Amino acid sequence: MSLPPFHLAFPVDDLAAARSFYGELLGCEEGRSSEEWIDFDFHGHQIVAHLAPERERDAATNHVDGHGVPVPHFGLVLNTEDWKALVGKLRAASVDFVIEPTVRFKGQSGEQATMFLRDPAGNALEFKAFADRAQLFAS
Repeated sequence: MSLPPFHLAFPVDDLAAARSFYGELLGCEEGRSSEEWIDFDFHGHQIVAHLAPERERDAATNHVDGHGVPVPHFGLVLNTEDWKALVGKLRAASVDFVIEPTVRFKGQSGEQATMFLRDPAGNALEFKAFADRAQLFAS
């Protein structure tokens, strides 16, 4: 099944920092841009960093398998090899994790490797991987 690309617009307080984080660190190719926004190719999905310097950072969390998961957040489901490579890249860049790379729901339906971090504007991102991708929507 072919999935249509999603589009997500999110606030940032510094476009140069967003360009460095998404473009250089995460390797997202840059598309169109202006003085107020930047399009990025987020693994085939269009994400847009919009300049919104007055925005307050979100502080809400929900408990999931013993961790305080930041709300809202967005991210990707990667294959296990790519997830491990990203962990190494983020550690090499001394990124601070909100939730360190870990395996959630060990031995249960939906077992997954996951990690949470924030971009320079405070937006929360989750990257996860399933040993069995069929577990993505397991109940």
